Amino acid sequence: MRADIHPNYRPVVFIDAATGKKFLSASTVETETTTDFEGTEYPSIRMDITSDSHPFYTGKQKFTQADGAVDKFNKKFADFGFKNK
Repeated sequence: MRADIHPNYRPVVFIDAATGKKFLSASTVETETTTDFEGTEYPSIRMDITSDSHPFYTGKQKFTQADGAVDKFNKKFADFGFKNK
């Protein structure tokens, strides 16, 4: 394998911009910023949204579109004897 062609794979802290929660993972991303995580200094990346603030993972996501699709199906095919239960 050739030397010096692969990016540097190292621990990186990802910070949720909305909640401030920090996640330690590994990445090849290049960054100039660093942050302290559990007493150790790591390179850091600020993310707009993570699992800590995403509506799907926080349970705040709404499923209103699915109800409309079921009603639309029932109205469209009611004359044919089909009904979605």
